[in-house]
Amino acid sequence: MGPFEMVVAIVLICVVAGVIRSRYNAQHGIIEDEDGNQRRIVDPDAGRMREEIKQLKERIAVLERIATDKGNRLEQEIEALRDRTHS
Repeated sequence: MGPFEMVVAIVLICVVAGVIRSRYNAQHGIIEDEDGNQRRIVDPDAGRMREEIKQLKERIAVLERIATDKGNRLEQEIEALRDRTHS
């Protein structure tokens, strides 16, 4: 390998490493400030969103329980109401 190819290979390695580092930082919310220091972005809505997700998961669990109720109580209650109206 000649000196030109070696320089091209080194530059290519540096560019690829920089792209990989930038992608990693972007995925993990890391930015660089004016001084060149890296810091993590803090989302002010993160706590609120976590609480909302927790509440939504609880609601989904209740709906799943209702939908998969082995006794099908809701269906039985509807049928009972139909029977009352037809009697």
